[in-house]
Amino acid sequence: MSDSEYAARAANIAETNPAACWVRVVLDVPLFSHYDYRVAQPVPVGTRVIVPFGRRKMVGVVVEQPATPALEPDQIRDVDEVLTDTPPLPVDWLRFAAFAAQYYQRPLGEVILPSLPASLRKVSAYQGKRSAGGPVHRLKRRKQPAIVPVAAQPSPGLNAEQLAAVEAIGGIKGHRTVLLHGVTGSGKTEVYVHAARDVLQRGKQVLFLVPEINLTPQLEQSLRRRLGGPDSPAPLAVMHSGLSEGERLRAWLAIQSGEARVLLGTRLAIFAQIPELGLIIVDEEHDTSYKQQDGLRYSARDLAVWRGHDSRVPVILGSATPSLESWKHAQSGHYLLLSLTKRAKAVALPAVRMVDTRRLPLEHGFSPQLLDAVNERLERGQQSLIFLNRRGYAPVLSCASCGWLTQCKRCTAYTVLHRARGRHHLQCHHCGYQAPVPRACPDCGDPDLKPMGRGTQRIEEFLAEKFPDARIARIDADSTRRKGSAEQLFARVHAGEVDILVGTQMVAKGHDFANLGLVGVLNADTMLFAQDFRAPERLFAQLMQVSGRAGRHTGGGEVIVQTDYPEQSVYQALKRHDYVGFAKVALEEREAVGLPPYAWQALLMAESRELARALDFLTKAQQLPQQFADAYATAPAVTLYDPVPLRIVRVANVERAQLLAESGNRAALHAFLTAWSRDLPGLARQCRVRFTLEIDPLEI
Repeated sequence: MSDSEYAARAANIAETNPAACWVRVVLDVPLFSHYDYRVAQPVPVGTRVIVPFGRRKMVGVVVEQPATPALEPDQIRDVDEVLTDTPPLPVDWLRFAAFAAQYYQRPLGEVILPSLPASLRKVSAYQGKRSAGGPVHRLKRRKQPAIVPVAAQPSPGLNAEQLAAVEAIGGIKGHRTVLLHGVTGSGKTEVYVHAARDVLQRGKQVLFLVPEINLTPQLEQSLRRRLGGPDSPAPLAVMHSGLSEGERLRAWLAIQSGEARVLLGTRLAIFAQIPELGLIIVDEEHDTSYKQQDGLRYSARDLAVWRGHDSRVPVILGSATPSLESWKHAQSGHYLLLSLTKRAKAVALPAVRMVDTRRLPLEHGFSPQLLDAVNERLERGQQSLIFLNRRGYAPVLSCASCGWLTQCKRCTAYTVLHRARGRHHLQCHHCGYQAPVPRACPDCGDPDLKPMGRGTQRIEEFLAEKFPDARIARIDADSTRRKGSAEQLFARVHAGEVDILVGTQMVAKGHDFANLGLVGVLNADTMLFAQDFRAPERLFAQLMQVSGRAGRHTGGGEVIVQTDYPEQSVYQALKRHDYVGFAKVALEEREAVGLPPYAWQALLMAESRELARALDFLTKAQQLPQQFADAYATAPAVTLYDPVPLRIVRVANVERAQLLAESGNRAALHAFLTAWSRDLPGLARQCRVRFTLEIDPLEI
């Protein structure tokens, strides 16, 4: 439409609809479209509205006030209701959401709406007999616990390295990303607390991110004790996916209104509206839990860096084992590197010992050295941690006669043997399928079925038999299903009511066990030769983190890693507590073959009932740049690898395949992805598949 035609159309609309106002709305639908509606009077950008969409009603958000609608006026429907129970979403927050939508190639509505508490995006919460003025009004009518002000406690003295870090952070004007690299037990949290206190005293708010829910209770108690004061109280709110709908709404309103001055949360908290943001802290920044694995597949750590830059506030990324991406930024000077090389308390790092298990007799997976070490710690009255990142009783049940293995009926994966309330059952960890244990092998009829390998449940059972007087606890996803159960179990450990703790990665990071003297690691080799190029980095980080639980207060800590490959560089660097050396070698290897962080990637995954259909879609997607060269100007700078089935092809009766896009130029890759994203939905409908496009994938 020419300028003159547009002006004539606008004049005609104004003449025929003199009182009409138009709003452009985004909805939580998988379409890269905005939708125009009519309102009786102007509505501010950022306002939530209830609108008709097809045959249903939906909550949307106004993102524009166009002078002229995109369609003819008689094709435009009216807004049903303008929601005013909360202020409009602020412009800076909308800008942040728009960046996330653009970078991760998702519709803006699929970013904005899911980031709000569920009750603020439900039509039923505002319409019907039980709406009673909406969720905010109902929440205020109930007697709610107040956002508790924290009571300040004296801070322990800072050592020279901590003091230097606090002063460096305090001297930052505007934005700077800081990588705080500190060995386990070096007092990174103390640096966070001092930096946060300085920000709070200036009247600003603090966002504190942690990777997992089970880390929030211990840190919440610490922050409540340590922050604030009589002249500058700093009420704290908590936000994570384990909260009820009402609890999350209460926290969201508290931080948005400024009532709460500190927000402690997991990755979803990065989308909170924080009007007076002054500092962002990302603890354990390397942790893969910061990456969302469904819906908007964002990295909360990466978004934190962008948000800090946009808001002109410092961002602290802390870790004993930083991601190689962050370490490269620090080495190049893009991030400010601050190092804590010693433990905060005057205790040495634990001694790390590799036990070569190739020629040793093992008792239920334990070497004699590890069993002797556990017994020694029991005699000393110290705790031991047995780390095995495999839950359940045994990875698989097998028939010794014919080799039959328990297989999930819906996935190309084995079912895991579990024990619950004294009885065994089989469970798939991919789709959740459960089945009773068969009385005999379904192939040959042999009743002698045996568990192969060991999970945390079987390890717990063996240790109870081996050390009958010891108090043993297991912490994994199975033992912590009920709300509050993880907090109760960790409280028992901290109270000294547990002698031997058996756990998965849930216990590997962030926890400060005062009396833990020994860490024993079983089955570390399973990650050593994984297909994913990031496997060695993950293994090193995991082992460094769990090793750091030993001897944090008492000294004399010991770590025993059972392995068939003690000479591997990952283990040798672990013995020296040498993250810097490990990172140097790993980055040199990545650079030599052009892998991240020296390249940028995107992963296109297709799902269908038939693998052939998924592969056909990916093949056609791979050919799009050749068919429409003009639309894919940057395609020559992007490598599209051939489509391949996933390692576990079928999950819940859905076949899966993937295609990797890679480039040494981030801008070229994103220009390509923008064009690709527009063409993929139509191609998916044609091929009858579902697809996801993941930017910066962590698992390939």
